[in-house]
Amino acid sequence: MAAKTQTTLQVQIFGVKSSSATRAAERFFKERRITIQMVDLNRKPMAPGEIKRFLDRFGWDALLDRDGAPYVDAGLKYMRLADPELLVRIEREPKLLRLPLVRGGKVLAVGHDEEAWKAMLST
Repeated sequence: MAAKTQTTLQVQIFGVKSSSATRAAERFFKERRITIQMVDLNRKPMAPGEIKRFLDRFGWDALLDRDGAPYVDAGLKYMRLADPELLVRIEREPKLLRLPLVRGGKVLAVGHDEEAWKAMLST
């Protein structure tokens, strides 16, 4: 029986090095010898189209870390911002997002979500 050939999965991880969840995602894929492209959001903001991809799939409620200190410290619990203004805030402070954001093929994941990460491996 011929061995099944597997396409090489490449995963993009959008996060910050100081985030334990980002480091966990990085470790998860490295342990499985998956090629990762790490995008440190402290150095390079996420492209608007990339943010939109996650936003379309999950919505603001899933993307924003409403319990995190950056969100609370920015006073966002008490403000209503239009989407464009919120996007500008995210570019300046990526920790407003529930990190990491992970894309593997057509599968997207927000935060520490090993089930979604495993799903990326089976696509």
